[in-house]
Amino acid sequence: MGPCPLHELTEEACPSTVRLPEPLKRPAGGEDDMVQTIEAFVGESLDEAKISPLHRRVIGLIAAGYFFDVIDFTVFGSLVPYILQSKFATGAEVAAIGSATIFGMCIGTAGQGEFSDRFGRRFIYQFNLLLFGIFTIVGAMAPTVVMLIACRFIAGIGLGAEQPLAFAYAGEYSPKRIRGRILAIVHFIGGASVWPIGTALVLLFGSISTTPEYAWRGVWLIIGIGALIVWVFRFTLPESPRYLATHGRGEEALAVLGRLGIAGPREPLSTDAASNTKSDPFSVVFRMFPLRVIAGMICFTAFFGVAIGLGAWLPNIMNAKGFTITKSLQYTLVMNFAVPCASIFMMYALDKFGRKITSVCAFAAAGLMAIMFANARTETELLVVGFIMIFFVQVAGNAMQIFTSEVFPTNARASGFGWSSGVGRLATAFILPTILWVQNAWGLTTVFVCLAMLLFIAAGSVTQLGPEAKQKGLDEIAPPTG
Repeated sequence: MGPCPLHELTEEACPSTVRLPEPLKRPAGGEDDMVQTIEAFVGESLDEAKISPLHRRVIGLIAAGYFFDVIDFTVFGSLVPYILQSKFATGAEVAAIGSATIFGMCIGTAGQGEFSDRFGRRFIYQFNLLLFGIFTIVGAMAPTVVMLIACRFIAGIGLGAEQPLAFAYAGEYSPKRIRGRILAIVHFIGGASVWPIGTALVLLFGSISTTPEYAWRGVWLIIGIGALIVWVFRFTLPESPRYLATHGRGEEALAVLGRLGIAGPREPLSTDAASNTKSDPFSVVFRMFPLRVIAGMICFTAFFGVAIGLGAWLPNIMNAKGFTITKSLQYTLVMNFAVPCASIFMMYALDKFGRKITSVCAFAAAGLMAIMFANARTETELLVVGFIMIFFVQVAGNAMQIFTSEVFPTNARASGFGWSSGVGRLATAFILPTILWVQNAWGLTTVFVCLAMLLFIAAGSVTQLGPEAKQKGLDEIAPPTG
């Protein structure tokens, strides 16, 4: 193992005025074990950092991109009645549109991990948002169902890549003492507030549009344009210092630390096998962490199956029970306020109680509430039980998501999360049409009993995701591998 040839940083790159030594050399006389590695220095510096303006910009732009991606699939269920009413697509074709998006998300989620762990977070992060924005706009203007299905599939690839990278990217910048809170804030802005906002957006377009077709096309058009605006602003994002430090780019990592207001090293830094890793992320995930990735796949299947699968059909189910489209969307809007409430709760619970216990208890509670929801008889029962069910589903699933983004090493973090989430999304593509099939064949109660069983299985699987991550450094949970 040779020295880490880091050159002196400029005052501009490192405003802390702490300069690095001249080209660093390993000390002689058997003192190698006392020398800190570049990736260890970067990891510890980020773990103990104070929040800077650049931290806020990184978190804000990550949350903004996440917002437009998540709002896309949260509004789909609300758009279904308008798509059907416009006669643009049949029920089976609408299911195909939803499934095409999920299949694209599966590919994007799994594939981005391999690319971003090899080539960097920033480039892949920008590319996926561009892909999503362009094809969401094109899909909004699609003249045929076939073209819309194709556009939704390609947009889904970009959509699927956004979520795992958002948590990995934000987590790698976050100080360990408040990492859970920061990731919960990212989810609150980008993944939670969008549920009521998305439903309200559909209601707005439904009220001002002269035809149902203008309503669903207009919503997707606005989402695509918003995504491209965020894409332009995200060019200012720097690469993750943790990624740089583990891929032979130590000088760049230290320069980013300087922009965060973090002082450079006072002692020489060394390198080891993890300082310029050549390992295959896929191999690292499945050879070293098979139990974690399989447990993650099960958890994501349960979360997405309920959150996306049920969410897509809920307005239509209520419409079929006799509610008007507007009334069913109003009820869905009220219940969707549970999502931001869940994020606010997580800001406290994740760093107070821990990721694992929060997720396990919430998955179990969500399963019980799903059974109660199926047996709700009055409008009041429907609203109250539905609100509580969605609250627990979101606490469980998003605490689990944040936990999964922390239990793999830096050189395979996006891949581990991506494969767990990707398989969960793939399963959801089958759950979407299955919910309607089970409802038509055996009734609504059977649908919710099946979903409850899936949630109970997920509660047990969370315990196998890895060691508790509460207020621990990422490298303590899973050190970088060579």
